[in-house]
Amino acid sequence: MKTRSLGETGHDSTVMTFGAIVLNWLEQEGVDQMVELVLDHGVNHFDVAPAYGDAELKLRPKLHQHREDIFLGCKTQERGYEGAKRKLEQSLDRLGVDTIDLYQVHGLEYEHEIDRITADDGVLEAMREAKADGVIDHIGLTSHGNPQLILEAIDRIDDLETVMFPLNPVVVGKDDEDHDYQAVLERANEENIGTLGIKAFAKGSWPPTEELPERDRPYANWYEPVDTSEKIRDRFDFAASQGLTSVVSPGDPKLVAMVLEAASRYDGMDEAAQRSLVEEARHDESPVPEQLHH
Repeated sequence: MKTRSLGETGHDSTVMTFGAIVLNWLEQEGVDQMVELVLDHGVNHFDVAPAYGDAELKLRPKLHQHREDIFLGCKTQERGYEGAKRKLEQSLDRLGVDTIDLYQVHGLEYEHEIDRITADDGVLEAMREAKADGVIDHIGLTSHGNPQLILEAIDRIDDLETVMFPLNPVVVGKDDEDHDYQAVLERANEENIGTLGIKAFAKGSWPPTEELPERDRPYANWYEPVDTSEKIRDRFDFAASQGLTSVVSPGDPKLVAMVLEAASRYDGMDEAAQRSLVEEARHDESPVPEQLHH
């Protein structure tokens, strides 16, 4: 599988990152098989978080076995120093590791959070200490929120090494500031910050729960995904061709094999094919949560 340099981290990430949230939906035996399948395809970048149910605990046995082959991304939803220190300890403990390669501020959503994150008693202070102590190697940030907010975070956090954000034909087709994740991509590339794309396989939001209760959804994703191998390949090729470092696999175990296949075969996508995907998706509903833009 092709690799690309992850900003200035010194790591070359595979064009697919394994989104380990899928492990939460599997029993341990299925988890172990899934991790082996992902590693067999050459994927070297894994992304997990404490918010993903039991994923950290379930990843632990295979992570221990293959630690050298896995660049491990983890996250924290904490915003303050003390909470972040505790949560980091908990993740290290649950994952059974001494170091986390990439530790990310998880889910930046609101303007006021940037002040909190960057304060003297904020999460970044805890991360910088952990980095100085060799407990984490790199600092990142993730957001499903307003692109302008991510740009502001890049401005204000000078040691940010990666950003994770949505990128797909649906958001590319919305010509407004609220969906201008391409500006984030361009800015990150200018600053040599690694870029991780999420929601590459999003078709749109699920119907309201009164029409389709959560338990009846055919997939565990937060959004309705594309789900045929051809569409998944198109979406993968599109996202990877935008210049992202790596595309994160979606949240349902049933889709992972198709994404691995697409990632293994990735060989670029010409501009005409990209444009036609954007045109096709232009009127689709944005899979980016609406309330995050207010």
